[in-house]
Amino acid sequence: FQRCVGMDALNSLHSTTFEIDEKHGTDYHKRFLEFVKMVQKENLVIGGAMTDPKGDRSKGPADQDDPDLFTRIVDKDEKGIYVSGAKAHQTGCINSHWIILMPTVRLTENDKDWAIVGAIPADAKGVTYIYGRQSCDTRSMEEGDIDDGNAEYGGQEALIILDRVFIPWDKVFMNGEYEFASMLIERFTCYHRRSYVCKTGLGDVLIGAAATIADYNGVPKVSHIKDKIIEMTHLNETIFAAGIASSHQGQKMKSGVYLNDDMLAQVCKHNVTRFPYEISRLAQDIAGGLVVTLPSEKDFR
Repeated sequence: FQRCVGMDALNSLHSTTFEIDEKHGTDYHKRFLEFVKMVQKENLVIGGAMTDPKGDRSKGPADQDDPDLFTRIVDKDEKGIYVSGAKAHQTGCINSHWIILMPTVRLTENDKDWAIVGAIPADAKGVTYIYGRQSCDTRSMEEGDIDDGNAEYGGQEALIILDRVFIPWDKVFMNGEYEFASMLIERFTCYHRRSYVCKTGLGDVLIGAAATIADYNGVPKVSHIKDKIIEMTHLNETIFAAGIASSHQGQKMKSGVYLNDDMLAQVCKHNVTRFPYEISRLAQDIAGGLVVTLPSEKDFR
């Protein structure tokens, strides 16, 4: 589960570290490639941590009343750096092996301390996870297994608090090169918004479930039921088409990796912010109230 964010981080860092080195004569790309070798050899899941709490969004990191509203370097020595701050809305972070910390906004020269990219073990000293909640999450704690959902591979979100977390120099891939923050963010979001094509897999399952319930209810050939299933399929495949087209239109970067088409990636993301909700509404319409008001397994028993 949830390898996409880490893969988006690896792809965007591959090209960005290469171009930082090209300008500044640093060795971030070499460090990064050694990290990737470890990730591949050990088959690790990587969490890409970009979103900061941000605070007053009219101000940059250096102008905030609380400097930890954006993740920053608070100390450094001959062995590495220490960072504090937080990362919000981190899907899949708790089942990741490593976390890559990245900037979240365009930075200026005043924000150099916030221009940091580094990799940390998910259980590093100074890291605290505040687990997110969902409306029905306590059902999985009841007896039985019907309401467990995807118990072994399901997702989760958390707020990550960072309190003087140590990052050794060989795991630091940006250190003050503020002018490259926006490049990294734009490339990461381009990859990530294309990767939302995964939602169509969920859509396929939901469409199949809706069609099955229509069979159970004895109405698979009723015209308005067929129209709704066709509309669900149309919306789902539209998401898929934008994502695949974005990949097909990709361009080779200086470092050798490919970057998918930016505009089509944004279209894919916009589709995902709208269409799955309509697909779900149609599924509920086909299935009836039972789907959304079903008692728990405990109550059944």
